[in-house]
Amino acid sequence: MKEAPGLESHQDGECLSDNVCFALYTAANALVRAYRPLLQECDLTYPQYLAMQALWLKDNASLTDLSLATRLDLGTLTPIVKRLEAKGLVVRHVDSRDERKKVIQVTPAGEGLKQDALALKQQLLEKVSVSDAELEQLRQICLTLTQDLNLK
Repeated sequence: MKEAPGLESHQDGECLSDNVCFALYTAANALVRAYRPLLQECDLTYPQYLAMQALWLKDNASLTDLSLATRLDLGTLTPIVKRLEAKGLVVRHVDSRDERKKVIQVTPAGEGLKQDALALKQQLLEKVSVSDAELEQLRQICLTLTQDLNLK
């Protein structure tokens, strides 16, 4: 596949695609763009999809728990949860163990969306020529890079 002008790889690092940060940035953008039309079928944005995935894995999560799971800060996550609540996919209620805390619970409508939304991953995988083993290796490398860069 021919690369865009100025993005072809060089031995001496003279182009943007020689930078790991650029490759990761453009790949992440391409991934989100590829998800967009698929997620529109579920009436979800990509950040809403991440929040729902986290809640499908651990329902009745606090906003803090959800923030940790999605790596989205509370200021970003709060409006996402409010939009999901307005769509009837989640509800916020007082935690039965600590009345000072609210938890987010998936509604039956949100649970009904789960299989359709999770099937989107397979549709996306059918668009790429990367093997399952390579995808797993990439996932592990990204997680390690994130962990290393987040060390204080």
